[in-house]
Amino acid sequence: MIKILIAEDDKDLNRLVSTCLRNEGYDIISCLDGESALEKTENTKFDLILTDIMMPKMDGFELAENIRLFDKNVPIVFMTAKDDKPSKMLGYKIGIDDYIVKPFDIDVLVMKIGAILRRAKIETEKEIKIGNFQMNIVEHTASIDGEEIQLTVREFDLLFKLLSYPKKTFTRSALMEEFWDYDSSATSRTVDVYMAKLREKTSQCTGFEILTVHGLGYKAVIK
Repeated sequence: MIKILIAEDDKDLNRLVSTCLRNEGYDIISCLDGESALEKTENTKFDLILTDIMMPKMDGFELAENIRLFDKNVPIVFMTAKDDKPSKMLGYKIGIDDYIVKPFDIDVLVMKIGAILRRAKIETEKEIKIGNFQMNIVEHTASIDGEEIQLTVREFDLLFKLLSYPKKTFTRSALMEEFWDYDSSATSRTVDVYMAKLREKTSQCTGFEILTVHGLGYKAVIK
């Protein structure tokens, strides 16, 4: 079972988040200050750490810094009322994975945590398996029912991006900026052409489909 540590000194919010995540099937351990949270990380292996910044005894920045000294990979998510740029920059510099500003929609928090855990699993296992489809990041291969399909480097990277964030819509402009960089010949039509090729090559996949979000871009949806 996936184990999550929650460090939040607001007892009501701590209870609410803990209950919601338990209902999602996660094993939750919670505490009310940073010092207690650090002690728990030293004795227990967690899959994700969700922490406030402003806490007694030890704040979230110090907690994250200490955790990163012995665990470089565990996802750390800040949930905080501090909505200023310096705090965000410091958090990401320390090595956190996401920054959620209070007040937040609890359903959005649950979805974010699910997405972060999926990415962490992919990074650890170096592969994606969905239905009869499999991608191996190390070998840079993709297969359907065990039969390898031929993807260009850009097609592979685009598909890997979509499947790493299922249900998330990526705009054409965002995809162009990430995958075509400064290629002046690339246009939004170029993205459409690549997506059409990916749809054709993955048409026999039983686990997902690539959908067009009209007026925006594309997303992968798990069936």
